[in-house]
Amino acid sequence: MNHLTPAELVLMRKAGAMTRDALNYAETLIKPGISTLELDSLVKKYIIESGGTPSFLGYEGFPGSICASVNEMVVHGIPSSEIILHEGDIISVDIGVIYKGYNGDAARTFPVGKISPEKARLIEVTKQSFFEGIKQLKVGERLGKVSHAIQTYAEKNGYSVVRELVGHGIGRKMHEPPNIPNYGKETDGPIVTDGACLAIEPMINMGKKEIYMLRDGWGIVTRDHLPSAHYENTVCVTTDGVEIFTL
Repeated sequence: MNHLTPAELVLMRKAGAMTRDALNYAETLIKPGISTLELDSLVKKYIIESGGTPSFLGYEGFPGSICASVNEMVVHGIPSSEIILHEGDIISVDIGVIYKGYNGDAARTFPVGKISPEKARLIEVTKQSFFEGIKQLKVGERLGKVSHAIQTYAEKNGYSVVRELVGHGIGRKMHEPPNIPNYGKETDGPIVTDGACLAIEPMINMGKKEIYMLRDGWGIVTRDHLPSAHYENTVCVTTDGVEIFTL
């Protein structure tokens, strides 16, 4: 598990703040009629003008600066001029920003116009599952306590947890050890160390947990085609508690 110095944490805070601001900007753009490619283009411009670098662009060949995943798409949606947002949709926007060599990573699921109460509840429970998880994030405790709390809260509310996709350590690289599943036993995982930076990201399905990958090699979709939501923040845990860099 990584351990960042106070000087490095200053840069992580800045990267996190830039990621948060880019997500907040994205939210102002989301409305019926916009394409996910236009959303991507505007957010990319915003990140660069803010002094950051979009970390997703070109990452393992990914063609976009954001992941834009609509309705039943869980994550990794490639922005496209052919994907137009409609009233009642939900869209998960995942954004990564590099600032002076350090990474911020966060995601939100946003409504497009007026959405159904069922979709609104899915978004809210997914968000709250993150906060239930970080209540258990403490130096000296097993990381599995976080995973278990996320799973317990989501399933208690009638939803399922994606198994194949996980959170991760973060710092100089966007993806660092350890993996952070959104399910599991309290006794699982490594012991949390002081100064560790982590990206914790519940991905919660309205229906069943099974997923599949699209032919584009990126988009992950629920097998039953029911909606999915995503909520992610970059956090740092110390003996003083948990600091959320992207909120």
